[in-house]
Amino acid sequence: MNNLFDLSGKVALVVGGHGGIGKAIALGLADAGADVIVSSRNLEALKGAVKDIEAKGRKSLAVTADIVDEKQVNEMVTKILKVFPRIDILVNAAGLAIRKPADSFPIDEWQKVMDINTRGTFLCCQAVGRVMLQQKSGRIINVSSVRGRYGLPANYAAYCASKGAVDSLTRTLACEWAKSNVLVNAVAPTIVETDLTKSALADPAYAKQMKDRIPMGKWALPEDIVGPAIFFASDASSFVTGQILYIDGGVTTW
Repeated sequence: MNNLFDLSGKVALVVGGHGGIGKAIALGLADAGADVIVSSRNLEALKGAVKDIEAKGRKSLAVTADIVDEKQVNEMVTKILKVFPRIDILVNAAGLAIRKPADSFPIDEWQKVMDINTRGTFLCCQAVGRVMLQQKSGRIINVSSVRGRYGLPANYAAYCASKGAVDSLTRTLACEWAKSNVLVNAVAPTIVETDLTKSALADPAYAKQMKDRIPMGKWALPEDIVGPAIFFASDASSFVTGQILYIDGGVTTW
């Protein structure tokens, strides 16, 4: 059974691996045996993740890239392939949430959310997908949200739209790339306590609204996303593609 989840010899790239969900997944992949590259716009923020991965006895590398810039994403992949022979696993964990009422949401800010959450996810899938298609193997794990399927009366017009697009992209790439054994899935948590959400959760009314909607009565933590990500990265999911796995404490049950 342990062999099903063993990632020894695999090379993983975690985009947004400097903190929050991304860093938790990066460390989890390293625990499962993978060498892990981490990427974000901030090199200094990546250094801690690299140090923690190497402390587990795995190889690591920090590569900076602005994922909304096609050239930078392609250069990121080129840099990785100069150090590692292949990329077996891609995790798209970079994300942004801006909460404002839909009727007054500044279109520039709406577009910024869409660019990072949707355009950035696609560009990384595209650039790494080319490598995986040549290899005839690969696993892509997009970080979506329950908000990709369900709306929320809490000023999420941009975020919900962006994650709905990620869900549709996940299914579409899964169809298109399945014959090359490139499997594409998504993890979709409810609200996770990270630096991205701390300011929102500091609002008592918002925090109560969100917690009351979770049957288990608590937030998700970044560590709650690690097991499902390893499942999608490993042989345990060798006949699974195009799926959106809700990690939500029961939110999607009602």
